[in-house]
Amino acid sequence: VCGCYEGLDGGNTADALVNFTGGVSEPMDLIENSFNDDEEKRYELFERVLKVHNRGGLISCSIRAVTAADMEAKLACGLVKGHAYAVTDVRRVRLGHGLLAFFKSDKLNMIRMRNPWGEREWNGPWSDSSEEWQKVSKGERERMGVTVEDDGEFWMTFDDFIVNFTDLILCRLINTSYLSVHKTWEEAVMRGSWRHHDDPLLDRTGGCSNNKLTFLHNPQYMFDVKKPKDEVLICLQQKDRRATLKEGRGENLPIGFDVHRVELNRIYRMHAPQQKVGGSIYINSRSVFLRTDLTEGRYVIIPTTFDPGLEGEFLLRVFTDVPSDCKELTLHEPPHTCWSGLCGYPSLVSQVHVVQADGLAGHDSNGASDPYVIIRCEGQKVCSVVHKSTRSPAFNTKGVFYRKKANRPISIEIYNSNMLTDSFLGQVTLAAEQGRVQKTLHLKDKGDRHDNDLPGTVTLSIETSSVLTSI
Repeated sequence: VCGCYEGLDGGNTADALVNFTGGVSEPMDLIENSFNDDEEKRYELFERVLKVHNRGGLISCSIRAVTAADMEAKLACGLVKGHAYAVTDVRRVRLGHGLLAFFKSDKLNMIRMRNPWGEREWNGPWSDSSEEWQKVSKGERERMGVTVEDDGEFWMTFDDFIVNFTDLILCRLINTSYLSVHKTWEEAVMRGSWRHHDDPLLDRTGGCSNNKLTFLHNPQYMFDVKKPKDEVLICLQQKDRRATLKEGRGENLPIGFDVHRVELNRIYRMHAPQQKVGGSIYINSRSVFLRTDLTEGRYVIIPTTFDPGLEGEFLLRVFTDVPSDCKELTLHEPPHTCWSGLCGYPSLVSQVHVVQADGLAGHDSNGASDPYVIIRCEGQKVCSVVHKSTRSPAFNTKGVFYRKKANRPISIEIYNSNMLTDSFLGQVTLAAEQGRVQKTLHLKDKGDRHDNDLPGTVTLSIETSSVLTSI
C-alpha cells in the first residue's frame, strides 16, 4: 500500500484515523476557534465530542509543537508537546455522595486521555491522586475507571482541556444503516481526478479560488438539499501518494474545496462564480472535511488543489439526511442532437435571480401571506420554497434558462400558499436584454390592461448572453 517501509515513518493523525476506520476526520484548531473565550461555543463543542465518542468514533488531541526543539517537550503540568493523545472517555460526572448526588444538578464535563508512552500524566486538577476526586462518590469513580497508577491515562475537566490543548481531531464513523437507533446518513461517493489539458474547457486543474481565471476549470459536483435545513458533511480525500515516495512524488498535495449555491435547475457546469456558502481549509493532508448547515436548494462542490496545474486522484463523499442526488457536472451547454436542426438549438442563456418582494397583499387571517415565486421561461419553470407569514419575503431564488425563442418573455409569478387552492399575488414579465440588469418592478394582475397594478414590488436581476458558456 505504502510502497516501502520508509513510507510508514511519521504521518498525519487525521489520515491514520481515516485509514483505520473508513470514517471522516474533522481536525479543529482550538485556539483559532476561540473556544477558551466563548462558553457557548465550548459547550457546543463538548456536545459534539460526547456524541462522536458515544457513537464509537475515534478522537485524538495534541499540543502543537512550533519548533523542532518543542517536539516531545515535557511541560510542568505533565503534558507533552507534539504528542498524539488518544481520547478514551468523555462524560458528565455527577458530583456528591449518596442519594443526595442524584437530586443535585451539579455535573462536570470531563474527558479522559492516554499518553501513547504509557506513562507521564497530567498533574493538575482531577489528576489521578488529586483531592478533587473527594467530590465524587466511590461508585462513580469505579464507573469511571479511576486508577492511581502512572499508566499514561488521566482525567481532566473539559475547560482545562481547552486551555492546555491546541488541536483536536474527531473521526466520525458515519452510520448509513437503516437498522439503527442512531441518525442514519445518506452517503454519495464520487471518484474523480485533477487532469491537465491545454483546452480550457477540458482542463480540470484550475487551482483554488485565488486563481480567478482558472478556478472553474476544476471538477464540479452538484447536489440537492431537500429539507428546509439540513446538516451536511463533506469529505474530500486524495489518493495516498506514499507508494511513489521513491520517485519523489510521495508528498500530499495541498487540497480543499468550495461550496456554491446555484440555480435550482442547473444541470450544466458553472462558468461564472456564484454565491459561496462554505468551504474547507487548504492543507497538504490526505483528507479535508466540512460540517455545515445548508438551506433547501441546489449546490455545487468544487474540489481543487491549491495551485493550478497539479494532477491527482480524489474521492468525494457527501453525507445528508435524505438522498442528495449528487452527480458530476460534465457538460458545458445543451448537447447538439439529431433533433437540434428540427426543434432548434438555444441561442441565448439567461440567469434570473428573484431577490425579494415587498408590500405583498395579505391574504391570510393574520394579515400576512405565505408567498412563493415561480420563474417561467419557454415551458420550463423554477419554484421557490414557501416563506411563512410574511409580506416581504427574501426569495433569493435563481433559475438558468437556455433559450431558443428570444422574443418570448420570462414571467415571474408570486402566489400565496393555501391548504386547497393557492391564490395569485401578482406577476411581472421580462424581455430578453443582453447584459446584466437589476430592477424593482410593481406587480401586475393577469391580463394586458395598463391599470392592473397589484400591491407589492419584486426586486430581481437578469443576465442574458449569446455565449452559452458565459454563466
